[in-house]
Amino acid sequence: MMTSAVVRGPGRGLEVVSSRMPTPAPGQVRVEVVASGMCGADLGTVASSSSAYGFPLTPGHEIAGVVADLGEQVVGWRTGDRVAIGWFGGSCGHCTACRRGDLVHCPDRLVTGVSYPGGWAESIIVPADALARISDQLTFAQAAPFGCAGVTTFNALRNATLRPGSRVAVFGLGGLGHLATQFATRMGHETVVIARGNDRERWAVELGAHTYVDSTRCPPGVALGEMGGADLIIATASSTEATSALVDGLAIGGQLTLLGVDAGAIQVPVARLVTRGQKITGHLTGTPSDIEDAMAFAVTNGVEVIEEIYALEDAAQALERLASGTARFRIVLEAAAAPRDREAFDDGGAR
Repeated sequence: MMTSAVVRGPGRGLEVVSSRMPTPAPGQVRVEVVASGMCGADLGTVASSSSAYGFPLTPGHEIAGVVADLGEQVVGWRTGDRVAIGWFGGSCGHCTACRRGDLVHCPDRLVTGVSYPGGWAESIIVPADALARISDQLTFAQAAPFGCAGVTTFNALRNATLRPGSRVAVFGLGGLGHLATQFATRMGHETVVIARGNDRERWAVELGAHTYVDSTRCPPGVALGEMGGADLIIATASSTEATSALVDGLAIGGQLTLLGVDAGAIQVPVARLVTRGQKITGHLTGTPSDIEDAMAFAVTNGVEVIEEIYALEDAAQALERLASGTARFRIVLEAAAAPRDREAFDDGGAR
């Protein structure tokens, strides 16, 4: 038997239950979960009126643990391997996108915690091609958020083809924003953090930002324009309400990349985009190899996940904390890990 945090049906909320331990089918592995992150997208999953695999559903797509059981036909992995699983939960492997190496945009891609039960549990069954190896220098709790928040912000920056020393603005200083800020500064860019209120300025500076803009005192687009414009603006806030005005802060040839999303829309003056060679892009996440790259960069360059730790049994309380918007900066659930794992990878109080 194992413990899971599940939603039994539409509108039922989150509750902790006991269920049978799953067994991997061919091509799958069972991972003993040690840590699993909470993401803003999980709020929508919990509140959803439907589930791809039915109810009860188990959320969670930022997972770190140990390979416990291998299904038939699985090669390249052994029991005991330290692994991470992210939002990308597998792909078909034969469509045009997959054949071109764009696994994330496979039309039949699987999403962990949406296409099959996620990581808010003591064990999870996943396709072997969804596994990423965890760096030995990272604890499980530190590694888990790289499955979504870490790889998403890392890829958004490295795929933007910026010149060294470019000006990067991070809009929103939460679970995504605090990592985007660190990645941008460690990649050698002049980093501007935009958030509401002056209470977050201290955090921005400690994370490495060169400039802080309080959006309640000055429109972000105006502030960035007075600096000469940003070469890249990464919008991590979940609301698109203020996103349209960010275009005013782009430099010539600048790019606005949207990470946080809701059901809203943005209005953009097309003439400005055309005459100034600017662009607006959306960015999703990354593959298991991208997760490994993000973790390797983080270890080498001192990028740290700042997180609050809750026990799996307290998942409902942790979810309320996430929904309140007051968490700093990521929330991670810890399952009942084997004692040897807790001792071998103690985080030395870095939480």
